[in-house]
Amino acid sequence: MTLFVLKIADCGKRMWASKGVDQEGAKEEFVECLKLLENELGDKPYFAGDYFGILDIALVPFTCRFYTYNTFCKFSVEKECPRFMAWVKRCNQRDSVSKTLPDPYKVYDFVLEVKTRFKIE
Repeated sequence: MTLFVLKIADCGKRMWASKGVDQEGAKEEFVECLKLLENELGDKPYFAGDYFGILDIALVPFTCRFYTYNTFCKFSVEKECPRFMAWVKRCNQRDSVSKTLPDPYKVYDFVLEVKTRFKIE
């Protein structure tokens, strides 16, 4: 699980820190990862079934970055992986998630600041 989470994080960084073919490749890898997760999720409300478990806890922090990925890569995670996004919305209805994750727009602003500071185009 740890390696998978690291792969998602790596793809995400490459999506906002690169352009062209590199960015497209990162986006394709990212979507592949999400589709694997969608298949694992199936029709269950959470990865462990009816309860919010360790995999949900490990993955949900990445979801506040989706606005950034969507904006930089001009694609929709929701369109590519609708069941996964339904899970994201379900998780965000939990106080333990909604009260702890940063605002997606602030994450985007932070990434813009990082790109400017380190001269990443």
